[in-house]
Order: sequence, then C-alpha cells, then structure tokens
Amino acid sequence: MFDGREPLYVQIADQIRQDVLSGALEAEEQVMSTTQYATTFRINPATAAKAFAELVDEGVLYKRRGVGMFVAPGAREKLRAERRDTFFADVVDPVLEQARLLGIDVDEVVARLRERAAAAAAAPAQPTTDTPQAGAR
Repeated sequence: MFDGREPLYVQIADQIRQDVLSGALEAEEQVMSTTQYATTFRINPATAAKAFAELVDEGVLYKRRGVGMFVAPGAREKLRAERRDTFFADVVDPVLEQARLLGIDVDEVVARLRERAAAAAAAPAQPTTDTPQAGAR
C-alpha cells in the first residue's frame, strides 16, 4: 500500500486525506490507532503518530483523550476546498496558458471538456480496485 517516494508518514496522511475526501471516512468516525497502523502495515508506531500529528495540525483529525483519533467535522469540505484551489492552480491555469500559446480559444477548451464529460457519463462504470480502509469499524 505504501510504496511511493515520499516519506511513509506523508503517504499515510495522504491516504487518510483521500479516504476523507472519498467519503470512506466520515466526520466523527474513528480512525485506526497508531498501534493498529503499526501492526497492520508493519511500521514504526512513531511514523503513524507523525502522520496523525500532521492531520491534527491541519484540522482533518482530532483526538479524544483516552479514546482515539477521529475525523474532524468539516474535514471533507476543508480538504475539498484546498484541493479545488490546487486543481485550478496546477491543472486549469497551465491548460489555459498552453491553449493561449497554441491559439486555442477558451470556448473550444470548454466545449472539449463538456464533450469528454458527457462521454464519460455515458460510458459504463469501470470496476475499481478496493483500497485498504483507513478507518476502524
């Protein structure tokens, strides 16, 4: 599950963020403890704790003393807003700049996006692979 180039704690935090964004983890839902992460993924508990500390600092998770870590209310909306800003800056703005350089009108770009979106909506759903669940049930 964790095999990227980023440090392991970053990959864990990213996976939890993704689970919150996708709805796999909902507000007020408890996430696995650092001990559960360490046992499940055979990692150092301090690595999981570092990921959790980052998510607490961001307001994605919060700690209930003596109980564990939980998804913060509003975390999904917060992450969505941050990702939208990043999406526009990292994806849309460069596309518009390339279109300008190539002499492609913005209306043509929008028309292509609508065409692709309609085709994707009409296509049968592709099976997805299940990712390990970050939350405890």
